[in-house]
Amino acid sequence: MATRTPPDAAPAGSIVRSSNGAPNSWGLGDGAAIPWEYAPAPESSDVVTLKERYGLFIGGKDVAASDGQTFTTINPATEEPLALVARGTPADMDRGVKAARKAFRRSWGTLSGRERAKYLYRIARILQERSREFAVLESMDSGKPIKESRDVDVPLAAAHFWYYAGWADKLEYAFPGRVARPLGVAAQIIPWNFPLLMLAWKIAPALAAGNTVVLKPASTTPLSALLFADVCRQADLPPGVVNIIPGPGEVGMALVTHPDVDKVAFTGSTDIGKRIAKGVAGSNKALTLELGGKAANIVFDDAPLDQAVEGIINGIYFNQGEVCCAGSRLLAQESIVEPLIEKLKDRLATIRVGDPLDKNTDVGAINSKAQLEKITELVAAGQAEGAEMYQPACDLPARGFFFRPTLFTNVAQSHRIAREEIFGPVLSVLTFRTPDEAVEKANNTPYGLSAGIWTDKGSRILHMVKKMKAGVVWANTFNKFDPTSPFGGYKESGFGREGGMHGLHAYVRLEDR
Repeated sequence: MATRTPPDAAPAGSIVRSSNGAPNSWGLGDGAAIPWEYAPAPESSDVVTLKERYGLFIGGKDVAASDGQTFTTINPATEEPLALVARGTPADMDRGVKAARKAFRRSWGTLSGRERAKYLYRIARILQERSREFAVLESMDSGKPIKESRDVDVPLAAAHFWYYAGWADKLEYAFPGRVARPLGVAAQIIPWNFPLLMLAWKIAPALAAGNTVVLKPASTTPLSALLFADVCRQADLPPGVVNIIPGPGEVGMALVTHPDVDKVAFTGSTDIGKRIAKGVAGSNKALTLELGGKAANIVFDDAPLDQAVEGIINGIYFNQGEVCCAGSRLLAQESIVEPLIEKLKDRLATIRVGDPLDKNTDVGAINSKAQLEKITELVAAGQAEGAEMYQPACDLPARGFFFRPTLFTNVAQSHRIAREEIFGPVLSVLTFRTPDEAVEKANNTPYGLSAGIWTDKGSRILHMVKKMKAGVVWANTFNKFDPTSPFGGYKESGFGREGGMHGLHAYVRLEDR
């Protein structure tokens, strides 16, 4: 029987390597460690039927923009055009709001919760039935890996409609002793990083509470929202209950400031969130904002390092790091920072960057050329300020907007990469000695959306959570979402909550019985 002799003087927590330099975890034992080679496993795009031209979805119909203008949406992985999309105008937003107001007064606003629930259940079932179609389209339009859109985005979107369908006829139990009235017309603006999921986060609770919706998707990712318009038709949703109008940012502001809008919900950058807050100031409109973040992922010396490494990888490289709650700042306790970084570098070497439609791809394409340029500029700033950069060796596709997973060490609190939201696959490593120092560094940011804590001590988790200025704090995990759980931030990460019963609060007016 063969036996394995442990290497001489291997320090605790270090990685044992074979003669070819690869971690032994890649192979069967010493001298046999061979990185696994993955054969191409592309998902077929034939399941998606792209129209040559898409219109605006207003009053249950596809209509052209009032001035006839269109824009082209492209595949960020190939830089090839996907379709022409109608470019909404302020006049189109007015048409959408009028259609939503008409539907609110004549049908949806007076419909019983039981009947509203039937429509939401129907939408959830259709999303599940057409899940492959939505997953492929989402990856083509946004650049995210198919395994993420297939296993995360689409199932969670359907789950939100299932969840809020259950609340539609139970609002009296959500708010005991109070009567919940719908607000009216909700203006909703969603970002490009999770187009379908953000749509579900906003539309599901709004419809469950009896509101109607005018939604503006991001200009770089309008196609899944326009395919959702087809779901609304398939579900026989009354015309005007959901209206979808793509267009540039100024069109979004025309929607936000429209005098007949009762509620504004926005997910996106902090700068745009501030503009929206100013736009609705003094108007008596309800407002929720889910904005940027610079989350700290804190690893203590008693944490299970291999488990923490997987959580760190998921926290920052999931969806190319284009996540508002991404764990972009790793705070590692000084005593374990070296083995942790070594393990991280080895894990980075296994990440596959490439075609988003390949089922083996871990990191897909950056959403747009503009976003890629922003990431590149901030990474260059990190190098210029003295941080040490590590990128694994990998061949990037010849075309498309791709960026290598990046790790920065020797990062100072003053560095731009430690302060600014990069919104890309870039991790900055800082260190701490005591729990109090970890809290101080984690909270030393204008943002307050999320955080992560890795430790073996439950009491330490609870102690830290009390002091963290973050809307969501994950313990020994990261980036886990559920429709029953509220999500939102503090400080410049916004206010209000989406998900759970808290998500209903944003779409109702409570009255005494």
